[in-house]
Formats: sequence, structure tokens, C-alpha cells
Amino acid sequence: MADADALRDSGIPGVPVTPEPAPPTATPGDGSVMSLIDHLGELRTRLFRTILAVALGSVVGFYFAVPIRDFLLAPLPGGTAQVLGPGDAFAIQLRISIVVGVILAMPVILYQVWAFVAPGLTPSERRTVRPWVPLALFFFALGVAIAYVVLPFAMAFLLSFTDEKLRAQIAAGPYFDFVTTLFLAFGLVMEFPILLFGLSRVGILTSERLRAARRYVILGIAIFAAVATPGGDLVSPFVLGSTMYVLFEATVFFIRRSGR
Repeated sequence: MADADALRDSGIPGVPVTPEPAPPTATPGDGSVMSLIDHLGELRTRLFRTILAVALGSVVGFYFAVPIRDFLLAPLPGGTAQVLGPGDAFAIQLRISIVVGVILAMPVILYQVWAFVAPGLTPSERRTVRPWVPLALFFFALGVAIAYVVLPFAMAFLLSFTDEKLRAQIAAGPYFDFVTTLFLAFGLVMEFPILLFGLSRVGILTSERLRAARRYVILGIAIFAAVATPGGDLVSPFVLGSTMYVLFEATVFFIRRSGR
């Protein structure tokens, strides 16, 4: 058999040559498989569009930064705060602009995340998760609104420990660090149920698994709420933790109702 194969492959006239099988080729128009380079290029495009949207939103935020600043200063005594450094006022205005830019760009950010993740889902998973994308924007706005409601109570609690010896002379920098972190923390936490529901639809989480891990979830929520609210008051972490727990239980209920 080896000699016959050698003769067929030798190219001698009259001896048939066995053709080599052609390498497999991808079906034309088949976009189901992306190379690593394609994935990195897609990620770069989505990140660029996200950064551009935040930059444009920050321009709008910079234009309205002064009235927004005055609005956020309202919970303080006299509605004023101290500037301790020559560049603090500009840094505060820039910080407000970026946070406003993130809030205004949130529809674009959510769409870019969805456009990057969607090709990896099956058609049925895309149909299930797609309606939750606009809901994520609503939840983010709701979280920012809750943060604004919580802000006066948090400041009242913290300032209640001041007196004639410990006078409340609030520094603007730390105050706006606290406010912006509080707003972003509440806004992002409201995306918590979207993440859990999406993971359940792709088979990573189930309602039974979430119920079994309830004790660990409560512990994680308590730690996250304490870390994500930098003011040191009791109101902010309590409201944030309570909101996260209610969202967790509601998400488990909806996941169970969906058959997962």
C-alpha cells in the first residue's frame, strides 16, 4: 500500500495523482465567529463612542455647572461652602461637569454595552434581555433621584453633631466628593436587578441559587453600602442597603416567575 501511494504521488505519467483535500473555509457571510482582533476592535469602537458621549455631556454639564452647584449646596447651612485652595473651585466645577456628563450619556453607554454583548447571545436571549435595556436607564435615573432625596437627611444627621465649639464650616472639595459619589453609587446600584436578570437568562444564575446565597448577599450588600457612601452617616448606607435588598428580593421573584 505504501508503494502504491508513493507511485500515485510521484507524478509519473499514467499514474493518477490523489488530490489533497481542500482546507475547510468559513461559510460566506457567516459572522458568528469573531477573532480576538475583531473583538478588541469592537471593544475599542464602543469605548471611543462612550468616551465621546461622556465628553459631549460634560460640555453641557460645564455650561450649567454653576446653577447645579448652587442647587447641591442648598442642604448646607446658608447654602455655602469654603474653598481651601486656589484651584478648588475649578476642580469642583469640572467634577460636576463630568458627573453630569455621565448621567446625560447614560443612554449611549447602555446602548454601547448592549451592542457589544448582544452578538454573543442567542436570538431568544436577545429578545428576552432587550426590553430591560431602556429600563436600565429608568432605574439609573431613579437611583439619582433617591440620592437627592437622601442627601438632606444625611447632611442633617452629620451636622447634628456640631455645636458652638465644633462649628460647621464645610469644605467644598470633600462635600462635592461626597455628593457626586453618593449620586453615582445610587444610580449604578439601581442597575443591580438588570445584571442579575441578564445572568439568569443566559443560565449563569437561577432563583434557587440566589435564594440559597441570601445570607452572603445580605452581608455583601451591607459591606458595599458602607463603602460606597463615604459620608460616615448612618442614613446613606441604610437607605442604599435597604434599596439593594428590596431590588434583590424583587429580582429573585421575577426570575422565579420567568421559570428560571
